[in-house]
Amino acid sequence: MDEQFILRVPPSVAERIERLMNEAAAGSSSNPDDSSLDLSFSEDGRSGTFMIGNQSFPASLLDLPTVVESYKTYDDSFLVKTADIGQMVMVREEDDPAPEGVEYKHGLTPPMRDARRRRYRREPDLSAELVHRVEKDLMSIMQGVSVNQNASVVGGGGKKAAPAHAPKPDVQEPAANGEEAEPERSDSDESDN
Repeated sequence: MDEQFILRVPPSVAERIERLMNEAAAGSSSNPDDSSLDLSFSEDGRSGTFMIGNQSFPASLLDLPTVVESYKTYDDSFLVKTADIGQMVMVREEDDPAPEGVEYKHGLTPPMRDARRRRYRREPDLSAELVHRVEKDLMSIMQGVSVNQNASVVGGGGKKAAPAHAPKPDVQEPAANGEEAEPERSDSDESDN
């Protein structure tokens, strides 16, 4: 699979990129300095600069709230998946504010606006103590040590968990002489004969 990302640029930059691609496809270029594209990132790997010709724009690498699949076709009949895209490079004008955080919370299309809050359930509120206790119990179980079953259940209102008793299966004991034992009969079974 290819490595891909989404490049989101302002409308003015999009027009220039489209013009450059059309000129490159036609084989004509008016000015080689105006036809250069460059994207470089600083040491943090999240902020950088997008250069088109002699003009530079601030850029940010952002994570998308969902994975986007990319497809291409060779014959207009069959689609071939080429990549899972999880990041976007957002180029913005100089006066536009930088996005907050490392995740672009709105996705790519209008229905995905604020997708993380609207479409996904919230992470549970877990205390560090609870996580540590459960982790310790799991490690004990994996090492073959029994865990105290009378520990209090979280969210149970302070009730103690009762040990679970498995129901005794209804299995007949074999007869002492090795023959099959007859099933026990009730009084109602005898009256049917």
